[in-house]
Amino acid sequence: MTAEYLTSALLAARHGFFTRRGGVSTGPYAGLNCSLSGGDDPARVMQNRTLVAGAMGVKLAALVGVTQVHGADVVCVTTPWPQGSGPRADAMVSATPGVALGIITADCAPALFLDPVSGIAGAAHAGWRGAAGGVLEATVLAMERLGAVRARVVAAIGPCIAQPSYEVGDDLRDSVVPTLPDAARFFVPGLRPGHWQFDLPGYCVARLAVAGVRAAWLGADTCADAARFFSHRRRTLASAGPIGHQISVITVPV
Repeated sequence: MTAEYLTSALLAARHGFFTRRGGVSTGPYAGLNCSLSGGDDPARVMQNRTLVAGAMGVKLAALVGVTQVHGADVVCVTTPWPQGSGPRADAMVSATPGVALGIITADCAPALFLDPVSGIAGAAHAGWRGAAGGVLEATVLAMERLGAVRARVVAAIGPCIAQPSYEVGDDLRDSVVPTLPDAARFFVPGLRPGHWQFDLPGYCVARLAVAGVRAAWLGADTCADAARFFSHRRRTLASAGPIGHQISVITVPV
C-alpha cells in the first residue's frame, strides 16, 4: 500500500504533505488518518503512521509530533519521544539527522521549513489563531537559535482551507486585521452580511515574507477536495460525525 503525498520544489529535504489516500482506516476515517487523538482504531492509526514514516525513509520511532493547541509555542526536538506523547505546542524544530517532524491538520495550514545549508528543519501548525499569534515567525526564530540563517530559510504551506471555502465572521476579521500591515486584503465580502472569505494561506505566506522568509502555498483546498483531504469545515457544514486528519512531514537530512 502506498501513502500519497504532495511535495514542494522549495524544500530540498525529504518531505511530504500527505493526503488521505493510501491508509488502512475505515468509516469516517477512511484512508490515511494519522491523528492519535480522534476516535479511530489506534492500531489502524499506527499502521497509517508507519506507512508515512516508511514513505519518508525513516522508522516509525523517528516520526514525532506535538499535542497541538492552536498556539505559538515551539519545541526543539533532539531525541524522538514515543508516539502520541508530544508536549503541548504547535511547532517543532530540529537539527538531529533522521528526525521526522509531523504536523496534523484538517483545514489548518501545515508549514514545513528548511535551511538547506545547515539542514535545520521546522514544522508548524497554523490555524488562524496560531498564524495571527506568530507561530510561523516563532518557528523561524527557533531555527535560528539552532544555527539556521534566516535569509536561507524557505517554507512551504501545504493543503489547507482556501479563501472560497473559508467564510468567517466579523470577529475573526477584527482579530486578524491588526496583526499585519494591509491584512485587510486577505478578506473579501462573503455572501451574508457580516461575513467574509478569508485567505488563510495567503496570509501565512505574507507573514513569512515580512519575516524575511521565502514561502509558497501548494494551492490545494482541503475543504473543496473530499477525495483527497479530510476537512473540519466540510464536516461541520454537513453536520456530520467524526473525521480523520492528514499529516505533513519534513525530515532532517542525514
